Amino acid sequence: MVVTGLTDQVSWGIYVANFIFLVGVAAGAVTIVFPAYVYNFAPLKKIAVLGEMLAISAVIVCLLFIVFHMGRPDRLWHMIPGVGIYNFPYSILAWDTLVLTGYFILNAVGACYFLYKRYRGEKINYSFYLPLIFVSIFWAVSIHTVTAFLLSTLPARPMWHHGIMPIRFIATAFAAGPAAIVVVFLVIRSNTKLWIEDKAIDLLSTILVFSLALAIFLAFSEVVTAFYHPTEHASGLRYLMFGAHGVNGLVLWFWTSAVVLTGSCIALMFPSVRKNYQLLPFICALVFVGVWIEKGLCLVIPGSVPTPIGEYLEYSPSYIEIMNSLGNWAIGLIIMTLLIKGAIGVLLGEISGREVKELSLSEEEVQ
Repeated sequence: MVVTGLTDQVSWGIYVANFIFLVGVAAGAVTIVFPAYVYNFAPLKKIAVLGEMLAISAVIVCLLFIVFHMGRPDRLWHMIPGVGIYNFPYSILAWDTLVLTGYFILNAVGACYFLYKRYRGEKINYSFYLPLIFVSIFWAVSIHTVTAFLLSTLPARPMWHHGIMPIRFIATAFAAGPAAIVVVFLVIRSNTKLWIEDKAIDLLSTILVFSLALAIFLAFSEVVTAFYHPTEHASGLRYLMFGAHGVNGLVLWFWTSAVVLTGSCIALMFPSVRKNYQLLPFICALVFVGVWIEKGLCLVIPGSVPTPIGEYLEYSPSYIEIMNSLGNWAIGLIIMTLLIKGAIGVLLGEISGREVKELSLSEEEVQ
């Protein structure tokens, strides 16, 4: 931790910012699974396993960022229930670790079971598979809710300490998650034999725009509440939006995010834009980056500026923090690429165990 830009005043930086954002991306995978299995939406049901692959990759990178933020990964065993000093159920961080691990297991087991059955050419046992899916849908909401509680239960941080935080987290998750998924789906259908129907992409882009509109409305509500009758509790938001006492390192980031997200939301309100599959991936990429700025830099850091005793001390990530963060993102993209390539091969029948099964049956018949 000595080689980071963190201080006693600002103890959460780019590692925690990326962690919080990626929890939302992981939770956003439910926007595929929910309509696919609850509403039996066939265009998404065929490819729902790809969303689970995105969730698995995002959770792995989340845990990597936590390991980096700990500074002492050799103490990670304390987060294992029954082994270390887990402090459950009193610690919100303990709850967060529990729900993230559970979400990873649910998605890993469900996706592997589905692909194994497709690989073997066998029927899926829905009495086993569907409970996994429905529990994972509930769990997806819980992981980001608990992450929001990690911030909103800190009364010394007025910018975080309000009940609207979990709702805002879910709204931004259902914007950033589908944005990433739409880009991935458009790349898949342009570069592989797996065709993803327009209806699937249209539904995801619709979920994206309405979730984004809700997130913008909630952010606007916070601004009005804080500044209509301003008190000292609005100091963090004032520093973020306009700077204070000559400290204004986040002002440009905030207004960039606000312009990008508002402009993208207005553009996606028009069906002609949402169905323009040449333009759509670029807008989705802007939404993804805009939410990363808003949820990371513009939420985590200003929560600590000013400090509870009124100190204004800015945080800037060090070179090592930036490179470690880029490395974690690279690991996540590699894992996601490998998982999705394998899943596509199974879905298309290019990777199959049927020939082996048929050969073994014929040998038995000969004997």
